[in-house]
Amino acid sequence: MPDVGRPAPVGASGPATPGALPSGSAARGSAPGGPAAQDTQPGGSAAPDAALVEGLAAAAAGAAAATGRRLVVLVDGRSGTGKTTLGDALAARLGAGVVHLDDVYPGWDGLRAASDAVVSDLLGPPSGYRRWDWERSEPTEWVTIEPDAPLVVEGCGAVSRASAPLATLRVWLEADDEVRRDRAIGRDGEVFAREWERWAAQERAFIAAEGPCALADVVVRT
Repeated sequence: MPDVGRPAPVGASGPATPGALPSGSAARGSAPGGPAAQDTQPGGSAAPDAALVEGLAAAAAGAAAATGRRLVVLVDGRSGTGKTTLGDALAARLGAGVVHLDDVYPGWDGLRAASDAVVSDLLGPPSGYRRWDWERSEPTEWVTIEPDAPLVVEGCGAVSRASAPLATLRVWLEADDEVRRDRAIGRDGEVFAREWERWAAQERAFIAAEGPCALADVVVRT
């Protein structure tokens, strides 16, 4: 869901070293793991477990080193699952830039458009995105992304059938519906409460069309 007015930070710490995923995650493919949880802080934000962040960062760095490809982490999930805090934590740990799709969605009906932009703009030749001004309800400046620099993209719509092959690590977050709603409304208040079902319908349509959970390397329950 759009988090109005939040800046898109860039991590500044050094890269993680390759390693195994922590036990606090359910992994697909060759990465081992089990069920996990994240602690919830007041105001609806989720604080990702340090071991989880370390393990995911190590897996992403290891995959990029093994393939020689650009390090790209995609973090997806429905509203209130903790995508923003996990994305920020991973970017900081990896020394990567981070794009929050809240800054890319062109309004309350823009989930699909932002998902397409992940492939065509963020990870494509333009290497950037047109930021959306939620207060004015209009597009604003073009934000350029260094095309070869490590990058974390977080937001519902990040993991699609088209974007998945472009990433070195794909993460899906999930939580019970009541928990998600409490977190999201606690964070964003009445503005999101009014738009909850409008946005949820787009999430459901995207999940049905793209199956992001099945595309993920790691599934984390928050």
